[in-house]
Amino acid sequence: MAQEIRTAVFPVAGRGTRFLPATKASPKEMLPIVDKPLIQYAAEEALAAGARKLVFITGSSKRAIEDHFDTDLELEKALEAQGKAELLEAVRGIVPSWASCIYIRQPSPLGLGHAVLCARPAVGNEPFYVHLADDLIAGEVPCLKQMGEVYAERKASVLGVETVPQSETDKYGIVATAGAEGRVSRVQQIVEKPKPQEAPSTLAVVGRYVLSPRIFDKLERTGRGAGGEIQLTDAIADLLAEEPVYAFEFEGRRYDCGSKLGYLQATVELALKHESLGPNFGAYLEKLIAARKR
Repeated sequence: MAQEIRTAVFPVAGRGTRFLPATKASPKEMLPIVDKPLIQYAAEEALAAGARKLVFITGSSKRAIEDHFDTDLELEKALEAQGKAELLEAVRGIVPSWASCIYIRQPSPLGLGHAVLCARPAVGNEPFYVHLADDLIAGEVPCLKQMGEVYAERKASVLGVETVPQSETDKYGIVATAGAEGRVSRVQQIVEKPKPQEAPSTLAVVGRYVLSPRIFDKLERTGRGAGGEIQLTDAIADLLAEEPVYAFEFEGRRYDCGSKLGYLQATVELALKHESLGPNFGAYLEKLIAARKR
């Protein structure tokens, strides 16, 4: 029987320079998609996948994330006094009572692999999720839940992947796989940001991982790779020599919210799906498009 996955790690120490000046004083993970910040979508996905411990690897100017998941009694009292029950419920329900939040400061900006390594004291000797909030994935079944089910079946690390254009392989970790069974295949090779002409495939890792605790030993020995950072991809490549790692082509629509275009696409499409805003927003867009065609 596979060990239960109880912990999710969120590397959130990056500065979000592509969104400056909006991210000068506010974390990029706090950018809202309609009425929730990106990091809340991330936390909700992990909780839906069975995580009960949320570990945030933070950096400077990230206190807003801690404040968001903390209790604000003054705000709750004000909403209660004003009879705003729906908003009160939304604020109180950001993190359920059975879940805990842990914050660990990444002392130096040494990359994703280093950020994951910083989580070791909180994770312990258990499998765990890693969720990159920049990649918002909308689907009927939360992406991490899908991957948790693959882990339960395969009892090994799982990488969330999707096919990207050949011209964009230098933006991702790229895997070569074999033995595909439906959406699952075994990883044979993983390369960090290869040039299009050197990429082993167009199957890219996109911000979702289920990792064996053995990855921590590999990260301890991983030197600085691409960009002078400790790359999680390099540690996974070392892990492949000792235990299986699987690639999983998840079901759902991914929005690259680390880019301005992807962020805008997520905002528009999720707004159209919003229960109360969707119809009116859709009507507004139709009028706007009609007016632009005149």
